[in-house]
Amino acid sequence: MADLPFFSDADFEQYRTLIYHESGISFTPTNRSILESRLKERLRENGMDSVKTYFAAISKDKEELKAFLDSITTNLTRFFRNQAHFDALEHSIVPELLKIRSGFPTTLKIWSAGCSTGEEPYTIAMLMQEILPPPWKFEIIASDISLKCLMTAKEGFYADSRITGIPDNYLKKYLDKVEGGYKIHADLMSKIRFDYHNLKNDSGLRNLDIVFCRNVIIYFDEAAQAAVINRFWDSMASKSFLFIGHSESLFGMDTKFEFVKTEWATLYRKFI
Repeated sequence: MADLPFFSDADFEQYRTLIYHESGISFTPTNRSILESRLKERLRENGMDSVKTYFAAISKDKEELKAFLDSITTNLTRFFRNQAHFDALEHSIVPELLKIRSGFPTTLKIWSAGCSTGEEPYTIAMLMQEILPPPWKFEIIASDISLKCLMTAKEGFYADSRITGIPDNYLKKYLDKVEGGYKIHADLMSKIRFDYHNLKNDSGLRNLDIVFCRNVIIYFDEAAQAAVINRFWDSMASKSFLFIGHSESLFGMDTKFEFVKTEWATLYRKFI
């Protein structure tokens, strides 16, 4: 298992087609080595030595297919990642939404799509808890294709090395020091619903005020990106906002979203 001499070009095409069909994630020859590495792990886990045998297995076993897709995703995240987005949320987007929604139901609905191990939705929750005036409330739906990441997120435990970036006042207010790290307060955890979701499919969510999907669509090709973005449009309320990664853009994409530039960061809005 030191290498995959039997992972032929034909095998690679077969796997990349399946991955694209099931998740929208696009593997190219330049990142083939990543796929090979993850395949080695899954073969070892399943006691197999043939990529053909494993392909037959994931073609029939939906749970193993989920585990395989889980293994090929990259889950790099941290609390308050790209602080400028949270500054824009606090100083521009939330105040604007409170004006727009004045007289309407007093709950802001937020989706953290591709939430990984939970740092993003917990960051959003801490910030919203701080800045929303009564009687306003918020609810967060956090989703990911990785069941392993969702388990970590639901547990709400983070090692000492993982809490870098959380302001001291937030750390004291929303996390408890426990052996080996920190635990998110139960009341903050109750504001977030974690759920498995493959962005290739409609989430079923509607009337969302804010969507975060950062550093996710970069792994999709243009067609898959457009499909995901258009599904976000369908899930969002009139006059709502979309955050994507700072290295991602909707420029040149056939989408109805408008580009928004604030003093702190750029984002997109649905304004109909």
